[in-house]
Amino acid sequence: MIIDGSDNILGRLASFAAKSGLDGEEIVILNCENIVVSSTKEFLLDHYKQRIDRGHPYHGPFFPKLPDRIVKRTIRGMLPYKKERGRNAFKKVKCYLGIPSEYKGKEFEKAKIADTTKYRTLNYLKLSRISEHLGKKI
Repeated sequence: MIIDGSDNILGRLASFAAKSGLDGEEIVILNCENIVVSSTKEFLLDHYKQRIDRGHPYHGPFFPKLPDRIVKRTIRGMLPYKKERGRNAFKKVKCYLGIPSEYKGKEFEKAKIADTTKYRTLNYLKLSRISEHLGKKI
């Protein structure tokens, strides 16, 4: 299943991808930089900055700064990744920035559960803005 991540809520999209991965389905998430995280701007930027600063710089825990890796880490948190079933499901999930050339002509789906059109507030940030605040390096 190929999912266009534009204007989808991160947590809902991640839980949908985790459940589909556990069911044995291959999941590809495109446009990860346009995925939305819902909360106030100040809270989100402080929360993700604390996650980066936590731990030791050499020994971890390490937290990603790029949007596709943040999405993948969020999906990992919703899987039993320390067990074989969770590891196999996690391997079936792929996340990309933009649209790679191998997926250009293919048809994308929208995760109806995670769509922001029903979202009633404007308290959200895109992952591209959060990763810029964290100091992403490409």
